[in-house]
Amino acid sequence: MPMSITAISMHSQTTPEPLHATLRKVFGLHEFRPHQREIIQGLLSARDAFVLMPTGGGKSLCYQLPALLRPGMALVVSPLISLMKDQVDALMANGVAAAFYNSSLDPVQAKQTLAAMHAGELKLLYVAPERLMHAGFLARLADVPVSLIAVDEAHCVSQWGHDFRPEYAALGALRSQLPGVPLIALTATADAHTRKDIVQVLGLERARHYVASFDRPNIRYTVLEKHRPMEQLTRFLDNRGAESGIVYALSRKRTEEITAQLEAEGLSAAAYHAGLTGDVRRDVQERYLRDDVQIVVATVAFGMGIDKPNVRFVVHYDLPKHIEGYYQESGRAGRDGLASEALLLYGAQDVVTARRLLDGTSNPEQRRIEAHKLQAMVGFAESLTCRRRVLLGYFGEHLDQDCGNCDVCLNPPQTFDATVAAQKVLSCVYRVGERFGIKHVVDVLRGADTERIRRLGHAKLSTYGIGSDMSDTEWTSLVRQLIHRGLLLQDIGNYSVLRLTPAARPVLRGERELVLARPRIKSRSKRRSGAAAALEAADTDLFEALRALRKGLAEAQGVPPYVIFGDATLVEMSRRRPASGAELLEITGVGQKKLERYGADFLDVIAMN
Repeated sequence: MPMSITAISMHSQTTPEPLHATLRKVFGLHEFRPHQREIIQGLLSARDAFVLMPTGGGKSLCYQLPALLRPGMALVVSPLISLMKDQVDALMANGVAAAFYNSSLDPVQAKQTLAAMHAGELKLLYVAPERLMHAGFLARLADVPVSLIAVDEAHCVSQWGHDFRPEYAALGALRSQLPGVPLIALTATADAHTRKDIVQVLGLERARHYVASFDRPNIRYTVLEKHRPMEQLTRFLDNRGAESGIVYALSRKRTEEITAQLEAEGLSAAAYHAGLTGDVRRDVQERYLRDDVQIVVATVAFGMGIDKPNVRFVVHYDLPKHIEGYYQESGRAGRDGLASEALLLYGAQDVVTARRLLDGTSNPEQRRIEAHKLQAMVGFAESLTCRRRVLLGYFGEHLDQDCGNCDVCLNPPQTFDATVAAQKVLSCVYRVGERFGIKHVVDVLRGADTERIRRLGHAKLSTYGIGSDMSDTEWTSLVRQLIHRGLLLQDIGNYSVLRLTPAARPVLRGERELVLARPRIKSRSKRRSGAAAALEAADTDLFEALRALRKGLAEAQGVPPYVIFGDATLVEMSRRRPASGAELLEITGVGQKKLERYGADFLDVIAMN
């Protein structure tokens, strides 16, 4: 039902004071992040908006706050049931009348939600796109004043987006069904092609575009050459304590193998993938949200619906297929703004696997685009310059200086004159007849005594054992760099055998010098992350006491701990040690409703510490 001109006019005059009052009283926040105020004021004036804002950048507030100030009920289109529940739980904890309407509700619950909608008792209703566009539901909306429409994860609209969902493409019909109702589309990742599709499908040609910085300065990006990846992972986790994290792997089988090994190391871990039953997946997600599981090892099926702010690290055990996916997945770390890490383990075989998957894509245009995206991902992994510059540059954002918070900045790669070493590799590839892969070539170089070498007579080759002065890790890294530099070709369609390219000839003849990077397989990062990095030692005990109180309250209420207060709020409490309700209200994340519900308990713990 279209909003009346009178209602729109009244709220277009809203001044900043009501905005700030609602921001503080309901959400416990003291200032807007970049673009939030302009977006909110535009919606209050019934203007459409297209918002491109990074994970953790405050997208939800852009439609939640105006939904409270405009008459009627806001419709929020969301792709995942778990994401809806998290958002509604958080809103209700702040005293906001919100609900979701999806297939997880039983008939009685669904009827109650619809009754609340028709009675005008809801300010926000989260609904899946296929449920929203059902003729019966659209007919119901004829009797409901809709204040605004928010399309979250809007990249799902585009077939060139990294998570296309056909049901999202039907949302363009909402403009004719609900004329005059402002629409806001929001996403954290979209290249130029995807943005164009979103605008066209959702009829946002006249909408104002808001593009926030993609930079997440609290995340440290690290890439290691994959070498005994399980050892690399456990080494990375050694100083993580009880921090929450996600490990992404490409196959279901691998997630289960990694989980079993982590559990054998005494870590709290659980696997998550589409092959598990719905009940098992929901149980894993609930236990993770409630901090009962430390690490989830998952395929990309996990994470889009996770609104957990205290994820301290994300590890990619395998190479993602595109930067959009990598950015979104790594961005699930540090949503609370505290120090966090993103580790990527990168190996040449990952690229081989990804390219094979691309070969199975029937649409030639889509295959071309996906190949381009994969190459950009490889470029990021192989970069010898600031990772953040490469990452932001992909999204069209320029960084004026190196970030100082990635592995390349903190530990610049050492280079060496690799001309002679390269000649040894290239000669060995030639001597084995350009018929073998990396492992066998390295074994010959190092003089390994294997059954295969003996059977093939390769111990008699002139290149046998000429590289015994270097480890297999060093030789493997060097071979990969020669592939990346175009001196060697890895024949994916023929068991990944190595072949010389014309570019190898000048190096073999000594006509060209070659400078390469020394391999990097161990992370040298020893910094503390999360709360430990933000607090002095004297405040850490109080932080842990507040965490314990939060956990107990959350378990009693059956909600994730962060619904009570996020880690960033507990850190600020530990630093400032408020002694009264008024002082507690000055802490970011403490609104009026949460002060009433939890204030006394938290003040008691602060007083005792």
